[in-house]
This record gives sequence, C-alpha cells and structure tokens, in this order.
Amino acid sequence: MRKFMKLFKSLLVAPASLGLLAPMAVTANEVTINDFNAAEEIAVTNSRVDGLEARLNNFEAGGFSETTTASFSVDAVLGAIDGASSETTSLDYQFNIGLSTSFTGEDSLDIAIDSGNTTQSVLGTTVGFDSGNTLSVDGVTYSFPVGGATMVVGDATDISTTFTGACVYSAFTDLTPDDCGTGNSLGVGGSAVTASIGYEFDSGFSLAGGISSPETEILGDAADVYGLNAAYSADAYGLALAYVTDDGGTGADTTTWGFQGYYTFDIASLSVGYETQETGGTDSTGYFVGLSFPEVGPGSVEVAAATYNATDGDGLFADSDTEYMVYEASYSYPVNDGMTITPGVFLIEGTTDQTGVAVKTSFSF
Repeated sequence: MRKFMKLFKSLLVAPASLGLLAPMAVTANEVTINDFNAAEEIAVTNSRVDGLEARLNNFEAGGFSETTTASFSVDAVLGAIDGASSETTSLDYQFNIGLSTSFTGEDSLDIAIDSGNTTQSVLGTTVGFDSGNTLSVDGVTYSFPVGGATMVVGDATDISTTFTGACVYSAFTDLTPDDCGTGNSLGVGGSAVTASIGYEFDSGFSLAGGISSPETEILGDAADVYGLNAAYSADAYGLALAYVTDDGGTGADTTTWGFQGYYTFDIASLSVGYETQETGGTDSTGYFVGLSFPEVGPGSVEVAAATYNATDGDGLFADSDTEYMVYEASYSYPVNDGMTITPGVFLIEGTTDQTGVAVKTSFSF
C-alpha cells in the first residue's frame, strides 16, 4: 500500500509541475517569476495526496479482520395447501446472515441474524421459515476448546448444539420429520442462556451435556432444562441417545428420552427416530421413519412418515389420544453451487386433513 501511494503521489506531482511550466513557456514575455510559486503548488498537491492516503489506510483498517467471515442465504417457497380452513396459495421467503470470527484459531464467536415475511402464511409455518421483515439476532454463541472437548456458551442457543445425532434424513417440512422426530430430545432447544459441552472419542463414540436457563434467573425457581447425549458413528450406521429433563420451575417436571439410528444401504439410507416423554404422570410417545436416496438423476429423493400432534406441534401422543401421521416426499437438485430447487408434497392428518404441494428455492452466497 505504501509503495503504491508513493508512486501515485509521484504521478500526481509530475503533471502538476509540468502544468506550471507550460504557461510560462508559452507566455514568457507576459509573466514574471513572482506570478506563481511552484513550491507552494506542489505542497498543496502533496497535502491532497496525503489526505487520500490517510482515508485509504483508514478504510483498510476498518474492514473485516482476516479471521472474520460472513455467509448469506435466501430461501423462497411457493405452494398451496388444501384443508387448512380453506385452500390457500402463498409465497414466503426468509433471509439469513451468519457472522463468524476467531480470536485464537481454535475458538469461534458466531452470530445468527434472521428475517422473513411480515406475516407468515400457513405454508411458511409448515416449512419452518423465519418471520418478521426486520433483521433480528437469532443467537449469539461462543465456542472454545476445553481439553479435548468443545464448549459452547450463548444466548438463544440450543443445548443440542454439541449433541451428536444419527439422522441422515433431510426434511422438507418443519413438522416431526425434522430431527427425525426427536425434536424434544436430540434436537432440544434452550430456555435462553445455555452452556453445552461435547467430547468425541477416536473410536466413534461421543458424549455431550448441557444446561439452559431463562435470562432473568439462572438456575433459580424458573424452569431449567438439562440434557445428556451419547452416540456412536461407524461407516455405514450410527446410533444416538438423549435424555432431557425440564424441572418445570414451579410446575410439573418433564422427562424425555430420544433415540435415533441410521443404516446406509447401496442405494439408500434408512433413518429412524423414537421419543418417549413423561409429564406429571402422563406418558406419550412418537416415532419417525425416513428413506434417503442420495443419487436419483441430478438430485436426491427424501420420503418419510411420522406421528404428528398439531395441538402440541410435535409427534407425541398419550395412550388416550387419537394418533395422527404426517407424510412427505421431496426431490432436491442443485442448479449450481449456490442455488438448489426442491419440489415436494406433504399430507398432514388431523380432524381435517391437509395436503400441500410446494417448490422451495434456496440460495447461498
């Protein structure tokens, strides 16, 4: 930069000097040496170049550091749902920003910023899009090594951040197919302030645990959530188990066990999930089964079935409840490195069945 600025300064000063000499040569009989001051003009030029150099140096210093990265994504979904009070056709979008920086080379400070439609449609809710047309911080986390383990602390952070799962299925909707039907255990979120730690052994085993509390009262009378996870991963299969308890604050405790497993065949992978929960003496269960075909033409196919409880928004049903199912199928293919198109269909059972068809387009840059 300094060599460039010196050269740039010389290029500016030279024309300025020639410009002073040219009028003197043309009209030498009309001017005297007192009519101009070449040293003064050159000093002004130098001053202006120095000012420009300072501005460029400030711009360079104010940019991203070498360890800071930013990623962006835009998703849009166009489709129709029949049975949700009436037939609806809608277009939804979401815009996400991820900022990440490192201070030691082994740690990472991450910030997630989200936005979406001002008013979210039924379809947008079904596929799990973000809502609100203003940019909002969705989470701030800091991860760092502790011995051979990875520690994550943050606000609006999931306990399961350090969990190791055993689900290879890629969901089209945000119903129980997401997290292979184990969103209360292996995909458990957090109350607000969260600390989670995970350790991976060389043998394929991993262990993790975490705790989350409301921002207003950490480990107090308000509800606190605790979670533990153990998993094993091999070349063709994997198993994962999680235990989560919510002390309920002044209410009833909730205990959840979750299991995931996958097995990869020659042409497809089978993913399964099972979850059981107990709250105040009432037991409920749910399950998931999904098939992933990674090479179908230029893309991949996903097909799944799972229990779904529209009242609670999960897949758990007590013995006395009427059990409903959700089915989905999708085909995802990359148009290029930054664009993927995924058409899909789904059926949601309930007192009124809902059927939907949609096309989701995802951009990453």
